[in-house]
Amino acid sequence: AMKSIVKSSAIRRSRSCSSNIYLSLKNLTYNSEASNYSDSSPYLKFRECHIKVESKNSIELRKLKIEKVKKLKAKTPKDKLSFGRTFSDHILEIDWSAENGWSDPVIKPFGDLSISPASTSLHYALQCFEGMKAYKDKNGNIRLFRPMLNMKRFNHSLSRLYMPEIDGAVFVALMRELILLDRDWVPEGDGYSLYLRPTAISTQPFLGVGPANQIKLFVITSPCGPYFSTSSVTPISLWADTEYVRAWEGGTGDAKVGSNYAGAIMPQMVARAQNCSQTLWLNCSGEGKYFLSEAGSMNLFVVTKDKDTNRKRLVTASLERGEILPGVTRASILELCEEWGDIEVVQGDLNLLELKGMQEDRTLLEVFGAGTAAVICPINVIKYADPANNKVVEVKIPTGDEMGSVSAKLRKMIIDIQYGEADHSWSVVL
Repeated sequence: AMKSIVKSSAIRRSRSCSSNIYLSLKNLTYNSEASNYSDSSPYLKFRECHIKVESKNSIELRKLKIEKVKKLKAKTPKDKLSFGRTFSDHILEIDWSAENGWSDPVIKPFGDLSISPASTSLHYALQCFEGMKAYKDKNGNIRLFRPMLNMKRFNHSLSRLYMPEIDGAVFVALMRELILLDRDWVPEGDGYSLYLRPTAISTQPFLGVGPANQIKLFVITSPCGPYFSTSSVTPISLWADTEYVRAWEGGTGDAKVGSNYAGAIMPQMVARAQNCSQTLWLNCSGEGKYFLSEAGSMNLFVVTKDKDTNRKRLVTASLERGEILPGVTRASILELCEEWGDIEVVQGDLNLLELKGMQEDRTLLEVFGAGTAAVICPINVIKYADPANNKVVEVKIPTGDEMGSVSAKLRKMIIDIQYGEADHSWSVVL
């Protein structure tokens, strides 16, 4: 078991604290058993970073300082919430330098950052982040969904940028204090949540290319409403892009780094010009075969059936080459399907022409994307330009404007766990 991070039952109040300093009085004794932060998945793995940064020290929860905002902001009405545009009252910040290591963590009023215009994060994309949500259940408890898996991925992203890793359990404990301080910002109701954005940026003022010697780690939170604007789940369409790629073997596809998203924006506009909602990312084998990768910023899943036995098969791209972002929702879907036992789980290559063939021989059942934002999003059509004549080909998914039985069952199970409707170790009560 993990050693206790904080031995005392409360954070001690500093003598120098002014009246607007708030320090938690809750028991902050965190370990792997008491906090239930320990979690792992066989479907969350990363290509190894062969060299890592060694920090002079670790982040210490007991040194957390909390400064409360003097005047709380007005809350945006639930029906007016738009993703990523409204922010809560406070921010968590921790600085790191190669010379001094990690500074004391601070929760303070939300506000703009002050960094040098020469910061390498602004010039060479030395930045990474995570995407998580806090949910309020029917009893008013606030919950996280598998937060340690997010921490494992965050640490991989940090390592891939040659930044120091963090103690995931300590960082979740720090986020817990931020969330509970701003708990009134967690909206209630189905589909509503508080989005959490842990982020790391290089603040080193240097125009040369090299490792980050100064880093700012911070967490901001944003209340958000349901992914789908209507009460029903609306399928999306995909444009299979045979020209631009999101990631490649040996690149940063399995890390959540800003450059992966920046390069995807222009191709996304190409998809919209084809009247499609998102880009279906492909990877070419070099032999003219285009393998299915991701759907926009979601992991992609295809449900098929065996011609002879009619047994269902769930297919998603493999993580082996490091081209796919290992999603927490992806891992949960694969684990649940394995538990069911009636669906074969396959991680492997599926090319675009094979998908077209499955549609024609009626072995294609469902296609959907999965991620933190939507949980599960059905797909009703995939379009691509035929390389032989450049004509647009449509692969219509049999589910049409409805959700398939597999995706619907998965979506309900995961949402029930997230909101505490189903008792499961994946849901962590703060």
